[in-house]
Amino acid sequence: MADRSPVLRIITSAARDSLKPLGLAQRGRSRLWIDDHRWWLGIVEFTPPRTAGSGLHVGAMWLWHDVDHLAFHVDTARSGPELFRAEDQFTPLALGLGRRAAAEVTMLREKLPALPDVARYLTSRPVRRGFLWESLDAGIAVALVGDPDTARDHFERVLREDALAPWMVEAQEKARELHAIAADRDAVTAWVTRAVDSCRSKLGLDPVPLAIS
Repeated sequence: MADRSPVLRIITSAARDSLKPLGLAQRGRSRLWIDDHRWWLGIVEFTPPRTAGSGLHVGAMWLWHDVDHLAFHVDTARSGPELFRAEDQFTPLALGLGRRAAAEVTMLREKLPALPDVARYLTSRPVRRGFLWESLDAGIAVALVGDPDTARDHFERVLREDALAPWMVEAQEKARELHAIAADRDAVTAWVTRAVDSCRSKLGLDPVPLAIS
């Protein structure tokens, strides 16, 4: 319904006003906007509700996951839908969503300006049973900054979980591989670089020289 109403046009205009000046790029003609940091992405999605309108979802994606779709590995903001009833009613609401998206992107950039900050953030989160990717991400980040003992601890948390689904088996395979090379920072960096290059290709993102820092 939303695509046959003025909603997408209004949301796109509001996003352009707020996000384009920050350097974000729209994903085709979708409701998705990308903040490209080479090895990770800031993602803004103006989420469609069941009826015409828009919500907001902002977060980060680590490209070392090497997948062919956008994913929120860190959530920073979610807001419920603003419903469309008429153009003059919805336009200021869309502009508000755009401004909030810009503020959240700015805060995310300030929170994660460099790899050591990412490592501190990921390792500071409480460990949640069943959330294997969170421990894997923390292990990768601290291995990249040269803390193999902490990295192994996080990888071992992944390996101690019961693999009840294919994605859990995949996470454990990666954890096992990375645990074996955690003390070799160059090897971990090469592993991550290969994964990021592959992920960027799958997502149709331009290839870039990677400096994991």
